[in-house]
Amino acid sequence: MPDFEKITEHPSLYDHLEQMGVSSILQAINQEDRKVAAAVGAAIPAITRLVESMEPRFLSGGRLFYIGAGTSGRLGILDASEIPPTYGMPHDRVIGLIAGGDQAIRKAVEHAEDDPAQAWVTLQGHGIGPLDTLVGIAASGTTPYVLGGIRKAREAGILTAGLTNNPGSPLAVAAEIPIEVPVGPEFVTGSTRMKSGTAQKLVLNMISTALMIRIGRVQGNKMVHMQLSNDKLIDRGTRYLMEHLGLSYAEAGAALRRYGSVQKALEALQQ
Repeated sequence: MPDFEKITEHPSLYDHLEQMGVSSILQAINQEDRKVAAAVGAAIPAITRLVESMEPRFLSGGRLFYIGAGTSGRLGILDASEIPPTYGMPHDRVIGLIAGGDQAIRKAVEHAEDDPAQAWVTLQGHGIGPLDTLVGIAASGTTPYVLGGIRKAREAGILTAGLTNNPGSPLAVAAEIPIEVPVGPEFVTGSTRMKSGTAQKLVLNMISTALMIRIGRVQGNKMVHMQLSNDKLIDRGTRYLMEHLGLSYAEAGAALRRYGSVQKALEALQQ
């Protein structure tokens, strides 16, 4: 493939960082962060295409997989891990995988991202198939672990997307749906856990939230399928029922305990 410009490795727009005061450092970081939302906004057509393509597959029992290394892998795992408590989905419907395995969530595993075969081996262990969707996440767009997984998945007829911060990168070329979010040079040169990571987090939020809304896991603007796993969420669910059904706090709490979820209580009591 032709050479591409690796924006994520461009020198920072700032220099002599060690000579800056704390307030100046923070203001400069904030100034750079303001560029992220606009870059993500420009990628909305590609994100739309992904969610619209994924929706019928997911409704037919397909799953969403994220693969990445380092920060990118951790962000995919974070997004996946929040779907069950927030939307009441089984843990095996949105799955995040990281180069080096779960031990790499907290501590980097040396050279794990350099193995182009490992992601596909792991995905096969999960029984990945044609109804599933695979999103590869790599700021550079060159991570072998991600590229190998995306290429093999696409060969197998699986819907693939590549989330990268370098337009025209190998990942953007390999994936069926490239999601390119060029946020410019990092404040600390090459530190893609900063703007690039922030952009990835925003995009993943958009993908999973839009998907959950489209498949019916939200009513109005409420998380009616959330797991009632702590006092805060029980209180939130109780207040949802108070608002929708005109119940007292005690009545709503009793209904929530009886039916086990906001959605089930609404279905039973809105007859």
